[in-house]
Amino acid sequence: MAHTTASYVSRHNRFWEIDLLRTIAITMMVTFHVLYLLNYFDIIRIDVHYGLWWWFARLAAGTFIFLAGISLTISHSRGKRISSFMLRGLKIFAWGMAITLTTWLVARTAYVRFGILHFFGIAFMLGPFFLGFRFINLIAGIALLAIGVYLRGMSFNFSWLLWLGFMPYGFRTIDYFPLLPWFGLFLMGMFCSEMLYPQGNRRFNIPEFNNPVLSVLTLPGRHPFVIYIAQWPILIGAIFALHPEKILPYVEEALSYLPF
Repeated sequence: MAHTTASYVSRHNRFWEIDLLRTIAITMMVTFHVLYLLNYFDIIRIDVHYGLWWWFARLAAGTFIFLAGISLTISHSRGKRISSFMLRGLKIFAWGMAITLTTWLVARTAYVRFGILHFFGIAFMLGPFFLGFRFINLIAGIALLAIGVYLRGMSFNFSWLLWLGFMPYGFRTIDYFPLLPWFGLFLMGMFCSEMLYPQGNRRFNIPEFNNPVLSVLTLPGRHPFVIYIAQWPILIGAIFALHPEKILPYVEEALSYLPF
């Protein structure tokens, strides 16, 4: 273990503390999704839509979103072009649309219209326009959070602003992350990045660990998108292997919607 003045040595390296926080969020996310799927397929009965587990899921997602705002600002400070954020956003949004199609096949009444991947896709395309605003991002972030919290639980007689946070009457979905309030948290991450990692450097000093244990612990945090996508076939495949009778009806229903 070596201790260094991080503000001078970390400019072109990853920050282990950010990757470690992502690993923790990934662990929470996978834990929640295991419970969600077990409940969805009626293998165990646990209320994942309210109470402790609802907050647990939001804490995991909120950590991802906040860290994404931090990482975008750091990446831009290190020379990453705005066009690359746009392309990344389009790629993630395309994956979100794939999730929409897949869930439409298996959960017609509650398929994903604007889930976490749709959110990240739009956030990465909007985020570059807020670079360098610092305290404006903080104020805007708090305002968007407050508006989003105010809108939660309200229903409207239109659906075209669903992506923003205006839920229509009778709206049901298995994943929903509108821009209000979540983009507010993204902007707050950008603000904190300007404060804590100006110009892509740490403003504070912490030990720089260089050992295999930390490398293993931060590995998931370096590949969150891959893990998010890969977890679904792995988890559903594992449940199918253990409880095929619970999965087969959904597979048959999905196949019945295909035009061949």
